[in-house]
Order: sequence, then C-alpha cells, then structure tokens
Amino acid sequence: MVQDTYGSPDVLEFRDIDKPPIGADEVLVRVRAAGVDPGVWHLMAGQPYLLRVIGFGLRAPKVRVRGRDVAGSVEAVGENVTDLRVGAEVFGICEGSFAEYASVRADKCAPMPASLRFDQAAAVPVSGITALRALRDAGQVRAGQRVLVVGAAGGVGTFAVQLAKTFGAHVTGVCSTTKVDLVRSLGADETIDYTREDFTDRTGHFDLILDIAGNRPLSRLRRSLAPRGTLVIVGGEGRRWLGGMDRLLRAVVLSMFLSQHLRGVFPQENREDLMILRELIEDRKITPVIDRTYALAETPDAIRYVHKGHASGKVVVVL
Repeated sequence: MVQDTYGSPDVLEFRDIDKPPIGADEVLVRVRAAGVDPGVWHLMAGQPYLLRVIGFGLRAPKVRVRGRDVAGSVEAVGENVTDLRVGAEVFGICEGSFAEYASVRADKCAPMPASLRFDQAAAVPVSGITALRALRDAGQVRAGQRVLVVGAAGGVGTFAVQLAKTFGAHVTGVCSTTKVDLVRSLGADETIDYTREDFTDRTGHFDLILDIAGNRPLSRLRRSLAPRGTLVIVGGEGRRWLGGMDRLLRAVVLSMFLSQHLRGVFPQENREDLMILRELIEDRKITPVIDRTYALAETPDAIRYVHKGHASGKVVVVL
C-alpha cells in the first residue's frame, strides 16, 4: 500500500513495487500480518503538522509504505545479523509493513511467541511496548497501587490493564458500555462506564492514571489523582499543528510546581522490551486482543475503522 502524498486513506494505492533492500543490520521479512495503530493515520495524513517539520517529510511522506507492527518469517539477513536465521518467525517494528515484504532492523524484532498466530503477534509490538513503558518507566508502577486506565479497551489499553495486574496493581478501566465485559475479562478489578459516570468525581483516588489517546483537560485528570500520584499521558488528540503535544508540554511544565507528577511516554523500540512481552505471553500473563482483520487491499478501510476510535483491542492486516 503506497502513498505519494499526505491525505485521507484514499491516498493509499495498491501497487506492485520492488522488494525493499536490507542493510547490514537488517532482515528481510515476508510479512504475514501487520497491526494497525492510530499512529498510522497520523503518519498517512501528515497531521499534526509537527510530524512533517521534525523529519517525516515536509510536502510528501519520506516513507511511502505505511505500517509499523509486523509479524512474519525471515527471508534474508544482513551481514552483521548473527542471531536470526532464514525461516525464523519474528515480530517487531519497522517502517512499511503494509506490504508483502518489509526490511526490519534486527534490534527491533524478536522471535515470535510460539503460542501466537501471526495476526496475534502483529498486534503486540507498538501497543505492547507503549503500555509497558508507560507503566514501568513513566509511571513507575508498584504492587498495591490504584491504577486507572483511561481507554482500557483500545490497543494500548488492553495491554495496560493486563500489565498493571501483572505488576500487582489494583486496576480500574474506563471504557464504554459495550466494552465493560471485555475489560473485566482482562483482569480489571473495577470498570467505569464513561457514558454513565465521570471518573473525575473520584477525587484523589488513584496513584497512577494512564490517559491513552485522550484530550481531557489536565485539571480534570488531576482531580482524580492522589496528592503525590502520577499522570502518564499516552499520546492524545488535538489541533492540526501540535496534536496532543501542547497538552503534554503544559503537563510537563505544570508538574514542576506540583507534588503530583505529570509525564508523557515516548516508547523506545527495542528487542529487550519485545522479549519481555514475549515471555509474559508465553507465561499466559498477557494476551493480545484483536477486534477484526482486513486483507492487504482493504488497508484503507482498516485505517478508517481505527481512526473512528471504536476498536476493541487491535485491528490487523493479514496477508
């Protein structure tokens, strides 16, 4: 799926192109499945415009094939790659996974969990690493803490609920009415149906709040936070120029004057975190949730569906 210009999913074209070359530290992967996350829409649309300014392409995208989550089998390895062999089944993160073949840095992929299908494995990397780093690094979650996951039924949220339980926290998930049963099945101790209850009415209740892809005012989020609690902003929606970045910047500045900690999360894609997720999956402590799958030619429809914000877990393109 190739794009020559920024825009709606209509700019994506189904074409035959050459196999991507691989460098010395990369592997060529025959793609079997590719996850679809909200970031794909932003890179496709070139919004917020800050993305274009910081190097993704000012007038047109530098990377013409979208897709980042990938799962598949290794077809070729670069000369410096010694720990992956042709035929190995891997999952990881790259640029351009909405294609039959993708080049993947060896340090951004890992052996696939043996218990997963390709579509399940492709749902893990971006969302799983984001949830892990939000809880472990930015949130510094500890056993016994009261954790609130806002957006608990989404791609990152479904992993965050399971990981927070693995860390020993008491977890409350915020979601819509139709997704309450799903969030409970993932291990949430409590759920809040945001169509019926405003979670910010629980004043000073939570030690850690993960606000995933939201746009709620900081003042409302802080109201639910314990006096020395931590708010972690995981992405977010906003205006065309800065997206949710302006809210994050305000949070960081405000945090300098508060006993509460307001932070963002910037995932660093690496094999070490993939291996942690792999082990947790093999130990059956976490499992990916898939809403629906699409064929490669249907990728524009998959992106439209994710952008509406109603997916439960992940959407995956299968080849």
